[in-house]
Amino acid sequence: MKVAIGGPLKLGFRPWVEGLENIPAEGPAILASNHLSFSDSFFLPAVLDRKVTFIAKAEYFTTPGVKGKLTAAFFKGVGQLPVDRSGSRGAGEAAIKSGIEVLERGELFGIYPEGTRSPDGRLYRGKPGGLARVALATGAPVIPVAMIDTEKIQPPGKVLPKLMRPGIRIGKPLDFRRYQGMEGDRFVLRAVTDEVMYEIMKLSGQEYVDMYATAAKRQIADAEKAEKEAKKALEKEREKERGGS
Repeated sequence: MKVAIGGPLKLGFRPWVEGLENIPAEGPAILASNHLSFSDSFFLPAVLDRKVTFIAKAEYFTTPGVKGKLTAAFFKGVGQLPVDRSGSRGAGEAAIKSGIEVLERGELFGIYPEGTRSPDGRLYRGKPGGLARVALATGAPVIPVAMIDTEKIQPPGKVLPKLMRPGIRIGKPLDFRRYQGMEGDRFVLRAVTDEVMYEIMKLSGQEYVDMYATAAKRQIADAEKAEKEAKKALEKEREKERGGS
């Protein structure tokens, strides 16, 4: 898949990279990245010599039919790991378990601390569960990563991607082994997550928003809904006025 997908991505988009020397040649490490685009999980592995395993919802791997099988084969090929969200605590626990297993094999594990794509290009508060718990459970170094301009390649509503050069900045590894055995302390989990997000912010240059991206998406959706309802109400009022005249 590095040849079939990574090669064309590098040739077509020519992503620039800074800090490749911060990726260890061997051994486990966590790549913690901001999340601007669906393509983030493809551009980052494409520029690395080592395999990176990200997590993806299980539905990508279980959809029936020819299209479903092709989708499953594609995600498996690019290193995506299915996570079953039907458990009692959902995707969070499954993601933690999957991340620990990947790192125990001495591999690279990729995670997006924001939990979802940024709705507006800004950097949002990291969720303290997954990243910090995996780091403290394994002792693996956390390498902050900043994806640059990937959201501009295929904005919402655009079918064809725009050929442009995205960027990737890779920071120096962060060592949290001093907190090992404290993954049950929510204040420690928050501190670890915030430290990683601060490093990502410095690398990306993004504006930081101290709220979760999921909450921001709900606010945006609610605002769009309210705007549509207001327009409908205004149109009805105008129709009444035209009818009365």
